[in-house]
Amino acid sequence: MLSFLPGVLLLPLSFSLFALNLAFWGILVTPLGLLKLLLPFATVHRLIAAIGRRCYRGWTAVNTFLINIFNNVEWQISGAQTLDKDSWYLLIANHKSWVDIPVVSTFAYPLIPEPKFFLKDQLKWVPFLGTGCWALDMPYMKRYSAATLAKKPHLKGKDIETTRKSCEKFLHTPTTIINFVEGSRCTKQKQQQRHSPFVHLLPPKAGGIAFTLASMGEQFNAILDITLIYPENQGHVALDMLMGRLTKVVIHAEVLAVNEAVIGDYFNDAVFRERFQQWLNQRWQLKDAYISQYYQQQTQPVLTNQHCEN
Repeated sequence: MLSFLPGVLLLPLSFSLFALNLAFWGILVTPLGLLKLLLPFATVHRLIAAIGRRCYRGWTAVNTFLINIFNNVEWQISGAQTLDKDSWYLLIANHKSWVDIPVVSTFAYPLIPEPKFFLKDQLKWVPFLGTGCWALDMPYMKRYSAATLAKKPHLKGKDIETTRKSCEKFLHTPTTIINFVEGSRCTKQKQQQRHSPFVHLLPPKAGGIAFTLASMGEQFNAILDITLIYPENQGHVALDMLMGRLTKVVIHAEVLAVNEAVIGDYFNDAVFRERFQQWLNQRWQLKDAYISQYYQQQTQPVLTNQHCEN
């Protein structure tokens, strides 16, 4: 453990090592994407996908090591007893900091398939980023605006079809798709701007998760509702982590059923849209209550609205 060192010394060292870890695996993964472009054969793509998953696990393992070596951190994980690596999951979570990504990956490492993030379709053409993400089998999502559909009604439903095709590669490979439902990191300013009704969270955005469920549907074995709490680092979580001040990570998982209640045409069925929004808002109310209850159980009182990253 290096957390005994002054934070001003740890900050440049830890930041450099995290950056090098990302660069190292990124350099390894990018050629895999180029190979997929040059060799469009199913056998080759399966081999590249397997190598890509190992690269992702390598990146995660090093990140976890770095978090633990620079911080005297306690990992508190609950509700994950029924998970396995041979199932398909849609993982939804609150978003506190960019640290959430390595933290969720650390959670997933021994329990579930490696998380994959939906990316905008335009990103596939970005050099290195697009090919690297493609090599890792990150699914791409193509959405048409209401104005575009009004002008070109024949495109209606094509976005779902495109995303579904992007996810076909997961039919035979257990996969976890992750969605940070709030859309961005929670800050006090964003809570005020969005008139958040929650103490610890931003209002959830239903469109993305509904789109994912419509695209992949019953392919998921379950929805994982993950609650992330950094109870002793309620300011800037990422900076605290880089300076060796991260002391506790709380991860609570709830396993939810995938059924007709959460699968439907969110964008064209008003009745389903309202029902789905109610379902997601209820999940966020429960999540907010869980976080409040957690803080109430702590020995030191915590002020309201002080749990978001600045």
